Amino acid sequence: MVQSHIQNIQRRIQELARALETHNQRYYAEHKPTISDTEFDALLAELITLEEQYPQFRKPDSPTQRVGTKVRGDLPTVTHKVRMISLDNTYSKEDLRLWEGRVKKGLGVAFDLVAELKVDGVSCALIYQNGALVQAATRGDGITGEDVTHNVRTIKDVPLQLKGRFPKVLEVRGEVYMDKADFVKVNDARKANDDELFANPRNAASGALKLLDSRATVKRRLRFFVHSFGRIEGSTGYKTQWDFLTACASFGLPVNPANRLCADLEGVIAFCDASLQGREKVSYEFDGVVVKVNDLSQQEQLGSTQKSPRWAVAYKFPAYQATTVVKAIVVQVGRTGVLTPVAELEPVACAGVIISRATLHNFDEIKRLNVNVGDKVLLERAGDVIPKIVSVVQKLSTAKEFRPPQTCPSCGEPIVKENTTEVAYCCVNRACPAKVKRALVHFASRGALDIEGLGESIVDQLFAKALVKDVADIYTLKKEDLLGLEFFADKKAVNLIAAIEASKTKPLAKFIFALGIENVGAKAAQTLAQTFGSLKGLMEADEVKLQEVPDVGPITAKSVIDFFRSSGNRALIKRFMAAGIGTAVQEPLKAKGKLAGKKFVFTGELEDFSREEAAQIVNNESGEVLSAVSRNVDYVVAGQSPGSKLKKAQVLGITILNNAAFKELIYG
Repeated sequence: MVQSHIQNIQRRIQELARALETHNQRYYAEHKPTISDTEFDALLAELITLEEQYPQFRKPDSPTQRVGTKVRGDLPTVTHKVRMISLDNTYSKEDLRLWEGRVKKGLGVAFDLVAELKVDGVSCALIYQNGALVQAATRGDGITGEDVTHNVRTIKDVPLQLKGRFPKVLEVRGEVYMDKADFVKVNDARKANDDELFANPRNAASGALKLLDSRATVKRRLRFFVHSFGRIEGSTGYKTQWDFLTACASFGLPVNPANRLCADLEGVIAFCDASLQGREKVSYEFDGVVVKVNDLSQQEQLGSTQKSPRWAVAYKFPAYQATTVVKAIVVQVGRTGVLTPVAELEPVACAGVIISRATLHNFDEIKRLNVNVGDKVLLERAGDVIPKIVSVVQKLSTAKEFRPPQTCPSCGEPIVKENTTEVAYCCVNRACPAKVKRALVHFASRGALDIEGLGESIVDQLFAKALVKDVADIYTLKKEDLLGLEFFADKKAVNLIAAIEASKTKPLAKFIFALGIENVGAKAAQTLAQTFGSLKGLMEADEVKLQEVPDVGPITAKSVIDFFRSSGNRALIKRFMAAGIGTAVQEPLKAKGKLAGKKFVFTGELEDFSREEAAQIVNNESGEVLSAVSRNVDYVVAGQSPGSKLKKAQVLGITILNNAAFKELIYG
């Protein structure tokens, strides 16, 4: 009798789970609900109760697992086995036709296209094994993302178990987004709690996806659309992008019903025009159309550059415009001391974002626009581009022309304009707090010493509490100092101290770039490091020696000389060296290394080197690293999970090196 009752309970749990997942699919993926929200909630409540009483029957893919859980500590990272690359953008139909021309040239045969709305969301990769969702990760830098499986499980669009005949391993990629109506509800709730409002739905979706507690993520009502794949293992039979999307829909994955299969580019352009026209009627934000070559074998033939596929392109819609009023004009001081005027605006919605500030670039631009506080202006924003003021539409201000300040708004020292041809006004005080702050933000940035956690808000706090007065002071910070900062707990403080310590081991080129020498970018810093081998060698170089360096002209040479001639900068470098940073030695650039004249392309992950390290080795031996495979390439170095570059190299008959062969070529 007891056994029969237990079996009935198990059957009921299975029935409820199947029914709820079916209703989820009908509501979110098919947009055809067959029961009311109240009925759905009653079924879910019954399942939760039964699973709590009989936890042995709760499965990992149960609909109750969408309720949310909390993870401990920071989000773990995930290495993508197939890199998540971004798309090139086009902004006009002429650009689209130029792209089509390149595709025609690359293929030499006819091709059809798929047009997909470019949903304004967050890129995410979902991995299914034997039909079960096992992992979800953000794109991150394309190679490493964050594991957000616990949050993606709460997205009702996303099936926890695929249906039908699916591949053994399927990695789909798509956009996590939020509907406009749900975004308004989220911001209304935050406003009621006096919380900072989200700028746009993408901002809200991104924040929700990275929360540690997915019980909070549930409340954001995130959505998902599949648009591509990373890996497929097992027989599929897909020959086209359209086949793939159709198959995904049959598995229960959400596919955008707005997608269109087009015979040619003119069909795509018609789709773009219609989508732009009906943009406001769609429930979610999108900022353009993604155009893809439909045939997967043709996609493979076209291949990719280092950053983007050649077989796809994004057509971005024209900029949004809006009018608003200038509340104030403030002057900011940059890292090099250049003053930049910024307009503070009456907040206005533009291109899906609430905008309250816009750069005015320089004081000549203010004069050209004839803009002042109180004027009504036309604002423009295209995609992620910083908003700008296009013109004054109504002159409401009676104030005289806005003039540059005579003293620095940060330190009070006199402002200098070196000559009449320059548009820039500068603060030349090396100790100016604003300059030092911006210098520290640059010093810690990803392109420089990559001190994770040392962003602008933390730098502001460090200066406000007088914990640092210049860049070198960060190497005297202790964990106890950081615990007094806002939002800093023990683990966050430990991580930042560790990141600061790790910066001491960065290559010399990174340190030179981090110093912020005027006119010395990342590439010039690399060349200078290779040429002089040490910071001491660079500091002792005269203008003649500097101008002998490739790509270093008289302006850059003078900037380097002026920087190291400054007693303040020399004192700062002395403190750096005392802290153990800036002492790295870089292998000098060889006049003619063993790889002189040889061109390399890397694909996949090498066992013994990062991509950056391998490229550095080639450069040190006078070789050249390229991003694309062509007949001019001498070697393609293929690691684990190589991309389409490997196949193209095989077709062209280029020498292919694995990890061991690459090491042998370098070291003998």
